[in-house]
Amino acid sequence: MPGVGSAAVGARELVVLGTASQVPTRTRSHQAAVLRWDREVVLFDPGEGTQRQLTLAGVAAGSITRICITHLHGDHCLGLPGVLQRIALDGRDRPVDLYFPAEGQPYVDRLRNASAAAGGPEVREHPVSADGVVDTWPGLTLSARALDHRVPTYGWRLQEPDGRRVVRDRLDAVGLGGPDVGRLLRDGEVTVDGRRVGVEEVTEARRGQSFAFVMDTRRCDAAVELCRDVDLAVCESTYLRTEADLAEAYAHLTAADAAGIAAEAGVRRLVLTHYSARHPDEQVFADEARPIFGDVTAVRDLDRVDVPPRR
Repeated sequence: MPGVGSAAVGARELVVLGTASQVPTRTRSHQAAVLRWDREVVLFDPGEGTQRQLTLAGVAAGSITRICITHLHGDHCLGLPGVLQRIALDGRDRPVDLYFPAEGQPYVDRLRNASAAAGGPEVREHPVSADGVVDTWPGLTLSARALDHRVPTYGWRLQEPDGRRVVRDRLDAVGLGGPDVGRLLRDGEVTVDGRRVGVEEVTEARRGQSFAFVMDTRRCDAAVELCRDVDLAVCESTYLRTEADLAEAYAHLTAADAAGIAAEAGVRRLVLTHYSARHPDEQVFADEARPIFGDVTAVRDLDRVDVPPRR
């Protein structure tokens, strides 16, 4: 499976914690995933059992900087109390940012006060009630779009700003090197042998990397826009095409739906997850999706998937 492995955690990668929908199975924990992105460690949809899955994956709870919850169905949020308590137990003294649909506030309140645990990390709540930019982090923007599920649900997108990369041949052509390169990148121009050299002469545009997380939803325009041109998209694929009636009734995607979203949106790499327990073999989802979208992986619990490198 391209980009999947069990090697040491890289700078930008998805760590899959759980892949089940509705109920866990012998081989699948409830839905949960961590995105490691430079200094950010973002936990998405901490279903029941997330604390244990973090341990098995080798991800310290105390390293989590943000938590994003798509919706307040139990299989996507019942692990929150344990995760917050574990963060406190690990001695983390930095705040944790929590993003969730505003309509789910009563459930978030109950989850955060679910037991007699002493103390906990400072949690900065960000209830979301509209599409658009939700927060800006160092070098990243978090945005949300409302999806089409049976309860208020938001999908999430992380976007790095565009930048520029230095082209070695262009540096050599103008005779630029050493500390002058740093000054050029900092100031936008330098003078070499009496000639002004602008940063645009020796660099080329580099698109910022991006990530989308689309959980429980019917196929909808919002899912496509969340995934537009992203490097890595994570999409639920609860059912197969032969179960399209169930997908429609329960407001979920089939593997073919997820692949169609990725193809229409121009995604680079697609990750499928959130499988119905009626299908113990994850590969049936990949097999259905691959004729529609080639770079697809049906992940298993504890898999790791790299964010594709910058182009």
